[in-house]
Amino acid sequence: MITEQRLKPTARQLEFQDWEFGLFIHFGLRTFYEGYVDFDERSMSPTEFNPTNLDCGQWAKTAQQAGMKYAVLTAKHHDGFSNWPSQYTDFSVAQSPWKDGQGDVVREFVEQCRQYDIKPGLYYSPYDGAADFYSNKDPKAYDDYFVNQITELLTNYGDIKVLWFDGAGSEGHEYDWKRIVTTIRTLQPNILIFNMADPDFRWVGNEDGIAPIPCWNVVDNIDYSIYKDEQEQLAKDLWLPAECDVQMRANWFYSDSDEHTVKSLEELMGLYYHSVGHGANLLLNIGPDREGLLPKKDEQRLLEFGAAISKRFANPLATLKDCQLREGKWEYWGEKSHLIDHIVIEEDLTNGESVQQFTITVTTAKTQRPTTIYHGINIGHKAIIRVPPIRVKGVTLEITKSDGEPIIREMSLYHVGEQF
Repeated sequence: MITEQRLKPTARQLEFQDWEFGLFIHFGLRTFYEGYVDFDERSMSPTEFNPTNLDCGQWAKTAQQAGMKYAVLTAKHHDGFSNWPSQYTDFSVAQSPWKDGQGDVVREFVEQCRQYDIKPGLYYSPYDGAADFYSNKDPKAYDDYFVNQITELLTNYGDIKVLWFDGAGSEGHEYDWKRIVTTIRTLQPNILIFNMADPDFRWVGNEDGIAPIPCWNVVDNIDYSIYKDEQEQLAKDLWLPAECDVQMRANWFYSDSDEHTVKSLEELMGLYYHSVGHGANLLLNIGPDREGLLPKKDEQRLLEFGAAISKRFANPLATLKDCQLREGKWEYWGEKSHLIDHIVIEEDLTNGESVQQFTITVTTAKTQRPTTIYHGINIGHKAIIRVPPIRVKGVTLEITKSDGEPIIREMSLYHVGEQF
């Protein structure tokens, strides 16, 4: 029975949660300015933008090989440089020497994503350091600019899956969100908006790739800026699944000086457990270099990461099909005892999030006594439960507290062992 107050996700939100793992791509004019940071006071010139070997196919193919399902490109970052030939600014690829001003990074990115079955998303910074009228002195002029650029992005490149709004720099600025959102939803009704205006999913609240326990899908407030400690109170509770964004190395954009900070496979696996394993999506950033390529070390580490995820979780010992539902408990019994060290559970969220507490009990191999080894809170989209290796004859999942009748979408058992 579904309780009246339980919020339900849209079909698009459920689809987004199934994507789980995506590639964040910070690339633009500041790629060519070593050491440039957010809100840097140094002036930049489009004449420096010239990625001579730009290969968005390499980006998309690498993402596909790593098991990623989507990718988000910085169409415009805080510096205001447009990675497409926008007719509303003279600070874009059209003013660069790259392809004699005829190039379009956004178009190449979107086309290659589709070629490799990667869902394309675009990051757009509401804050713009290059627009003279970005100030509360003339908010209408900037809203016009905002709407015009968003219209270009959502009209000229086909179906865009995600529009990623970064709130940094927007603290205290008033946008005409009603007008902006109406434009977005009219042009692309199925697009997913990140974290601002009329969000469909939210920032987890840190740039470390770590989702908390519990990580509920329904929230009444959100964090929208790394520079703001206070949370934004929502007018009402909303279904907003979390996304964890994190860098492969120290900087979001490419730098000559931080290759030594590329994350180890061990750390990346930890992030996977703390993001996807807590029911959130993981958006891992790599900044393409000044040729327009994913750096070799980053590319290789991403492929290793994808292979490690697949090696651990591609071949379960048992799944929900091997379980029976008895008196509200999902029970697995093996033909013979065996080791397990991971239990992965997914709740069917079609009608909302039901599970509020659960336990994992094993039936021991020799004496075949039931022994509880794990107490959990929410399951959400996915809970990856890692336990010290234990030999079992059976495993039981029991929901001990719920809002309505819970439905388990999947439960799988693994013995991963010590591996990276």
